[in-house]
Amino acid sequence: MGILSWIILGLVAGALARWLMPGEDKMGWIMTMVLGIAGAFAGGFIGSFIGLGSVSGFNIATILTATAGAVILLFTYNKFIK
Repeated sequence: MGILSWIILGLVAGALARWLMPGEDKMGWIMTMVLGIAGAFAGGFIGSFIGLGSVSGFNIATILTATAGAVILLFTYNKFIK
């Protein structure tokens, strides 16, 4: 997957993570999308590390993996940084 695909996937993952974890969030949409991009990278790394397969292409499995990574990062941010 190219870097542009990862960015687009991260934007989708960030939006889904924000939707899955409603509540007051002071960082705004832009930072949530940046967190989604980081979550896409983290989710892809963790998914390939634990044996879920490589993250390639733009399909439902990669969206779920990236969203899971974004949710984990968003949860961590809300619990420890905020």
